[in-house]
Amino acid sequence: MNMAKINQKKELGKGIRALLGDINQDIEDVLDKEIIQNTVKGSSTNLIKSVLIEVNPFQPRVNFDEDALNELASSIKIHGIIQPLTVRELSKDKYQLISGERRLRASKIAGLTEVPVYIRTANDQEALEMALIENIQREELNAIEIGMNYQRLIDECDLNHDSLAERVGKKRSTVSNYIRLLKLPPDIQVAIREDKISMGHARALAAVDEIDMQLSVFNEVLSKGLNVRQTEAIVASRQEYKNAKKQTQTKEASFIDPHLRKWQDTLTSEFGTKVQIMQKDGKGSIQVPFQSEEDLERIIELMLKK
Repeated sequence: MNMAKINQKKELGKGIRALLGDINQDIEDVLDKEIIQNTVKGSSTNLIKSVLIEVNPFQPRVNFDEDALNELASSIKIHGIIQPLTVRELSKDKYQLISGERRLRASKIAGLTEVPVYIRTANDQEALEMALIENIQREELNAIEIGMNYQRLIDECDLNHDSLAERVGKKRSTVSNYIRLLKLPPDIQVAIREDKISMGHARALAAVDEIDMQLSVFNEVLSKGLNVRQTEAIVASRQEYKNAKKQTQTKEASFIDPHLRKWQDTLTSEFGTKVQIMQKDGKGSIQVPFQSEEDLERIIELMLKK
Protein backbone atom coordinates (compact mmCIF):
# COMPACT_ATOMS: atom_id res chain seq x y z
CA MET A 1 0.00 0.00 0.00
CA ASN A 2 1.44 3.44 -0.85
CA MET A 3 1.65 6.39 1.54
CA ALA A 4 -1.14 8.28 -0.22
CA LYS A 5 -3.60 5.51 0.55
CA ILE A 6 -2.33 5.26 4.13
CA ASN A 7 -2.79 9.03 4.61
CA GLN A 8 -6.29 8.73 3.19
CA LYS A 9 -7.09 6.05 5.74
CA LYS A 10 -5.69 8.21 8.56
CA GLU A 11 -7.79 11.18 7.46
CA LEU A 12 -10.79 8.89 7.34
CA GLY A 13 -9.84 7.67 10.80
CA LYS A 14 -9.81 11.24 12.14
CA GLY A 15 -13.34 11.80 10.92
CA ILE A 16 -14.55 8.59 12.44
CA ARG A 17 -12.81 9.29 15.74
CA ALA A 18 -14.52 12.67 15.89
CA LEU A 19 -17.82 10.79 15.94
CA LEU A 20 -16.75 7.61 17.72
CA GLY A 21 -13.88 8.44 20.02
CA ASP A 22 -14.10 5.03 21.70
CA ILE A 23 -12.54 3.19 18.75
CA ASN A 24 -9.52 5.50 18.43
CA GLN A 25 -6.99 2.89 19.53
CA ASP A 26 -8.48 0.17 17.30
CA ILE A 27 -8.02 2.29 14.17
CA GLU A 28 -4.42 3.16 15.11
CA ASP A 29 -3.63 -0.50 15.70
CA VAL A 30 -4.99 -1.52 12.28
CA LEU A 31 -3.12 1.26 10.48
CA ASP A 32 0.19 0.52 12.21
CA LYS A 33 -0.12 -3.18 11.44
CA GLU A 34 -0.83 -2.41 7.77
CA ILE A 35 2.18 -0.10 7.47
CA ILE A 36 4.50 -2.70 9.01
CA GLN A 37 3.23 -5.47 6.73
CA ASN A 38 3.82 -3.39 3.61
CA THR A 39 7.39 -2.49 4.53
CA VAL A 40 8.50 -6.09 5.09
CA LYS A 41 10.68 -7.14 2.14
CA GLY A 42 9.10 -9.89 0.08
CA SER A 43 5.65 -9.70 1.68
CA SER A 44 4.40 -7.40 -1.07
CA THR A 45 5.60 -5.57 -4.13
CA ASN A 46 8.28 -2.90 -3.87
CA LEU A 47 8.49 0.28 -5.91
CA ILE A 48 11.93 0.67 -7.49
CA LYS A 49 13.28 3.32 -9.83
CA SER A 50 13.52 1.82 -13.31
CA VAL A 51 17.02 3.29 -13.80
CA LEU A 52 18.26 0.98 -11.05
CA ILE A 53 17.17 -2.13 -12.96
CA GLU A 54 19.52 -3.60 -15.54
CA VAL A 55 18.33 -5.84 -18.35
CA ASN A 56 18.69 -9.58 -17.84
CA PRO A 57 21.61 -10.86 -19.97
CA PHE A 58 19.87 -14.24 -20.01
CA GLN A 59 16.70 -12.78 -21.55
CA PRO A 60 15.45 -15.51 -23.89
CA ARG A 61 13.33 -13.11 -25.89
CA VAL A 62 15.16 -10.82 -28.32
CA ASN A 63 12.38 -9.37 -30.51
CA PHE A 64 9.86 -6.89 -29.13
CA ASP A 65 7.07 -5.64 -31.41
CA GLU A 66 6.99 -1.83 -31.30
CA ASP A 67 3.26 -1.55 -31.92
CA ALA A 68 2.54 -4.02 -29.12
CA LEU A 69 4.89 -2.12 -26.78
CA ASN A 70 3.13 1.17 -27.55
CA GLU A 71 -0.25 -0.45 -26.92
CA LEU A 72 0.98 -1.77 -23.58
CA ALA A 73 2.43 1.66 -22.74
CA SER A 74 -0.98 3.25 -23.38
CA SER A 75 -2.62 0.71 -21.08
CA ILE A 76 0.01 1.33 -18.39
CA LYS A 77 -0.66 5.08 -18.52
CA ILE A 78 -4.29 4.38 -17.65
CA HIS A 79 -4.14 1.32 -15.38
CA GLY A 80 -0.50 1.19 -14.26
CA ILE A 81 1.55 -2.04 -14.22
CA ILE A 82 -0.86 -4.72 -13.09
CA GLN A 83 1.64 -7.60 -12.96
CA PRO A 84 4.84 -6.63 -11.09
CA LEU A 85 8.26 -7.34 -12.57
CA THR A 86 10.57 -9.90 -10.97
CA VAL A 87 14.14 -8.84 -10.13
CA ARG A 88 17.09 -9.99 -8.09
CA GLU A 89 19.20 -7.70 -5.95
CA LEU A 90 22.81 -7.47 -7.16
CA SER A 91 23.96 -4.84 -4.66
CA LYS A 92 22.60 -1.81 -2.88
CA ASP A 93 20.48 0.20 -5.32
CA LYS A 94 21.24 -2.21 -8.16
CA TYR A 95 18.86 -4.87 -9.47
CA GLN A 96 18.76 -7.27 -12.40
CA LEU A 97 15.60 -8.16 -14.27
CA ILE A 98 14.54 -11.80 -14.15
CA SER A 99 11.23 -11.40 -15.97
CA GLY A 100 9.16 -8.53 -17.29
CA GLU A 101 11.40 -6.77 -19.83
CA ARG A 102 8.41 -6.03 -22.04
CA ARG A 103 6.63 -4.34 -19.14
CA LEU A 104 9.81 -2.45 -18.21
CA ARG A 105 10.24 -1.15 -21.76
CA ALA A 106 6.59 -0.15 -22.01
CA SER A 107 6.70 1.61 -18.63
CA LYS A 108 9.58 3.78 -19.85
CA ILE A 109 7.59 4.67 -22.98
CA ALA A 110 4.67 5.54 -20.70
CA GLY A 111 6.95 7.88 -18.73
CA LEU A 112 7.03 5.92 -15.48
CA THR A 113 10.16 6.39 -13.38
CA GLU A 114 9.26 3.71 -10.82
CA VAL A 115 7.92 0.20 -11.31
CA PRO A 116 6.48 -2.42 -8.92
CA VAL A 117 8.70 -5.46 -8.47
CA TYR A 118 9.06 -8.72 -6.62
CA ILE A 119 12.59 -9.18 -5.30
CA ARG A 120 13.90 -12.74 -5.58
CA THR A 121 17.13 -14.34 -4.40
CA ALA A 122 18.71 -16.24 -7.30
CA ASN A 123 22.10 -17.14 -8.73
CA ASP A 124 22.89 -16.95 -12.46
CA GLN A 125 21.51 -20.38 -13.32
CA GLU A 126 18.38 -19.90 -11.24
CA ALA A 127 17.84 -16.48 -12.85
CA LEU A 128 18.19 -18.01 -16.31
CA GLU A 129 15.83 -20.84 -15.46
CA MET A 130 13.20 -18.50 -14.02
CA ALA A 131 13.47 -16.15 -17.02
CA LEU A 132 13.12 -18.99 -19.52
CA ILE A 133 10.22 -20.66 -17.75
CA GLU A 134 8.40 -17.36 -17.27
CA ASN A 135 8.95 -16.59 -20.94
CA ILE A 136 7.66 -20.02 -22.04
CA GLN A 137 4.42 -19.44 -20.15
CA ARG A 138 3.57 -16.38 -22.26
CA GLU A 139 0.70 -16.96 -24.66
CA GLU A 140 2.15 -14.86 -27.50
CA LEU A 141 5.22 -17.05 -28.01
CA ASN A 142 5.22 -19.08 -31.22
CA ALA A 143 6.12 -22.78 -31.29
CA ILE A 144 9.70 -22.17 -32.49
CA GLU A 145 10.38 -19.70 -29.65
CA ILE A 146 9.02 -22.22 -27.15
CA GLY A 147 11.23 -24.94 -28.63
CA MET A 148 14.29 -22.68 -28.44
CA ASN A 149 13.56 -21.88 -24.80
CA TYR A 150 13.13 -25.56 -24.00
CA GLN A 151 16.45 -26.32 -25.70
CA ARG A 152 18.20 -23.55 -23.74
CA LEU A 153 16.86 -24.93 -20.48
CA ILE A 154 18.24 -28.34 -21.41
CA ASP A 155 21.63 -27.04 -22.56
CA GLU A 156 22.29 -24.28 -20.05
CA CYS A 157 20.49 -25.54 -16.95
CA ASP A 158 21.63 -29.15 -17.33
CA LEU A 159 18.11 -30.57 -17.55
CA ASN A 160 16.82 -33.62 -19.40
CA HIS A 161 13.41 -33.90 -21.08
CA ASP A 162 11.79 -35.46 -17.99
CA SER A 163 12.99 -32.85 -15.49
CA LEU A 164 12.20 -30.04 -17.93
CA ALA A 165 8.66 -31.34 -18.45
CA GLU A 166 8.17 -31.39 -14.68
CA ARG A 167 9.41 -27.81 -14.30
CA VAL A 168 7.19 -26.34 -17.01
CA GLY A 169 4.18 -28.50 -16.14
CA LYS A 170 3.98 -30.26 -19.50
CA LYS A 171 4.05 -33.86 -20.69
CA ARG A 172 7.44 -35.17 -21.76
CA SER A 173 6.08 -35.84 -25.27
CA THR A 174 4.97 -32.21 -25.54
CA VAL A 175 8.45 -30.94 -24.66
CA SER A 176 10.04 -33.34 -27.16
CA ASN A 177 7.63 -32.26 -29.91
CA TYR A 178 8.56 -28.59 -29.50
CA ILE A 179 12.28 -29.33 -29.49
CA ARG A 180 11.92 -31.52 -32.59
CA LEU A 181 10.67 -28.45 -34.51
CA LEU A 182 14.16 -26.94 -34.31
CA LYS A 183 15.39 -29.63 -36.72
CA LEU A 184 12.99 -28.51 -39.44
CA PRO A 185 14.40 -26.62 -42.48
CA PRO A 186 14.62 -22.80 -42.09
CA ASP A 187 11.75 -22.14 -44.53
CA ILE A 188 9.38 -24.23 -42.42
CA GLN A 189 10.56 -22.63 -39.17
CA VAL A 190 9.92 -19.17 -40.63
CA ALA A 191 6.41 -20.26 -41.64
CA ILE A 192 5.75 -21.39 -38.05
CA ARG A 193 7.01 -18.07 -36.69
CA GLU A 194 4.80 -16.14 -39.11
CA ASP A 195 1.78 -18.33 -38.27
CA LYS A 196 1.47 -19.61 -41.86
CA ILE A 197 1.24 -23.16 -40.57
CA SER A 198 0.07 -24.46 -37.21
CA MET A 199 1.78 -26.56 -34.57
CA GLY A 200 -0.20 -29.53 -35.89
CA HIS A 201 1.20 -29.04 -39.41
CA ALA A 202 4.71 -28.65 -38.01
CA ARG A 203 4.45 -31.81 -35.91
CA ALA A 204 3.38 -33.80 -38.99
CA LEU A 205 6.30 -32.41 -41.01
CA ALA A 206 8.75 -33.14 -38.19
CA ALA A 207 7.79 -36.82 -38.41
CA VAL A 208 9.28 -36.95 -41.93
CA ASP A 209 12.90 -38.11 -42.02
CA GLU A 210 14.04 -36.59 -45.32
CA ILE A 211 14.38 -32.83 -45.82
CA ASP A 212 13.37 -32.91 -49.49
CA MET A 213 10.13 -34.71 -48.58
CA GLN A 214 9.49 -32.25 -45.72
CA LEU A 215 9.81 -29.31 -48.11
CA SER A 216 7.70 -31.02 -50.76
CA VAL A 217 4.83 -31.64 -48.33
CA PHE A 218 5.26 -28.15 -46.83
CA ASN A 219 4.92 -26.47 -50.24
CA GLU A 220 1.83 -28.55 -50.96
CA VAL A 221 0.31 -27.50 -47.64
CA LEU A 222 0.81 -23.82 -48.52
CA SER A 223 -0.29 -24.05 -52.14
CA LYS A 224 -3.43 -26.10 -51.43
CA GLY A 225 -4.25 -24.72 -47.98
CA LEU A 226 -4.30 -28.20 -46.47
CA ASN A 227 -5.49 -28.71 -42.90
CA VAL A 228 -3.62 -30.79 -40.32
CA ARG A 229 -5.44 -34.07 -41.03
CA GLN A 230 -4.84 -33.72 -44.77
CA THR A 231 -1.16 -33.02 -44.08
CA GLU A 232 -0.88 -36.10 -41.84
CA ALA A 233 -2.53 -38.21 -44.56
CA ILE A 234 -0.05 -37.02 -47.22
CA VAL A 235 2.89 -37.69 -44.91
CA ALA A 236 1.60 -41.20 -44.12
CA SER A 237 1.03 -41.94 -47.81
CA ARG A 238 4.51 -40.83 -48.85
CA GLN A 239 6.15 -42.65 -45.97
CA GLU A 240 4.29 -45.81 -46.96
CA TYR A 241 5.45 -45.45 -50.57
CA LYS A 242 9.01 -44.83 -49.43
CA ASN A 243 9.00 -47.94 -47.22
CA ALA A 244 7.53 -50.11 -49.98
CA LYS A 245 10.16 -48.88 -52.44
CA LYS A 246 12.91 -49.55 -49.93
CA GLN A 247 11.67 -53.10 -49.36
CA THR A 248 11.62 -53.72 -53.11
CA GLN A 249 15.17 -52.44 -53.47
CA THR A 250 16.27 -54.63 -50.57
CA LYS A 251 14.72 -57.70 -52.17
CA GLU A 252 16.39 -56.93 -55.50
CA ALA A 253 19.73 -56.39 -53.81
CA SER A 254 19.38 -59.62 -51.82
CA PHE A 255 19.01 -61.72 -54.97
CA ILE A 256 22.38 -62.60 -56.43
CA ASP A 257 23.49 -65.18 -58.95
CA PRO A 258 25.00 -68.24 -57.20
CA HIS A 259 28.19 -67.84 -59.25
CA LEU A 260 28.58 -64.21 -58.13
CA ARG A 261 27.74 -65.13 -54.55
CA LYS A 262 30.70 -67.52 -54.57
CA TRP A 263 33.04 -64.72 -55.65
CA GLN A 264 31.46 -62.39 -53.09
CA ASP A 265 32.13 -64.89 -50.29
CA THR A 266 35.71 -65.42 -51.52
CA LEU A 267 36.49 -61.67 -51.58
CA THR A 268 34.86 -61.18 -48.17
CA SER A 269 37.13 -63.84 -46.72
CA GLU A 270 40.18 -62.42 -48.53
CA PHE A 271 39.78 -58.79 -47.45
CA GLY A 272 38.25 -59.40 -44.01
CA THR A 273 35.25 -57.18 -44.72
CA LYS A 274 31.81 -57.88 -46.20
CA VAL A 275 32.19 -57.38 -49.96
CA GLN A 276 29.09 -56.87 -52.12
CA ILE A 277 28.87 -57.57 -55.85
CA MET A 278 26.00 -55.88 -57.71
CA GLN A 279 25.26 -56.80 -61.31
CA LYS A 280 22.60 -55.97 -63.88
CA ASP A 281 22.67 -56.75 -67.61
CA GLY A 282 26.25 -57.93 -67.39
CA LYS A 283 27.43 -54.71 -65.71
CA GLY A 284 27.88 -53.90 -62.06
CA SER A 285 30.19 -52.92 -59.25
CA ILE A 286 32.11 -54.35 -56.31
CA GLN A 287 31.79 -52.59 -52.97
CA VAL A 288 34.55 -53.11 -50.42
CA PRO A 289 33.72 -51.19 -47.19
CA PHE A 290 36.40 -50.06 -44.73
CA GLN A 291 36.17 -48.79 -41.15
CA SER A 292 39.16 -46.43 -40.93
CA GLU A 293 42.11 -45.05 -42.85
CA GLU A 294 44.26 -47.86 -41.51
CA ASP A 295 41.67 -50.39 -42.65
CA LEU A 296 41.66 -48.81 -46.12
CA GLU A 297 45.45 -49.00 -46.36
CA ARG A 298 45.31 -52.66 -45.32
CA ILE A 299 42.77 -53.51 -48.04
CA ILE A 300 44.73 -51.62 -50.71
CA GLU A 301 47.93 -53.44 -49.79
CA LEU A 302 46.09 -56.75 -50.16
CA MET A 303 44.77 -55.68 -53.57
CA LEU A 304 48.21 -54.62 -54.80
CA LYS A 305 49.69 -57.96 -53.80
CA LYS A 306 47.28 -59.84 -56.05
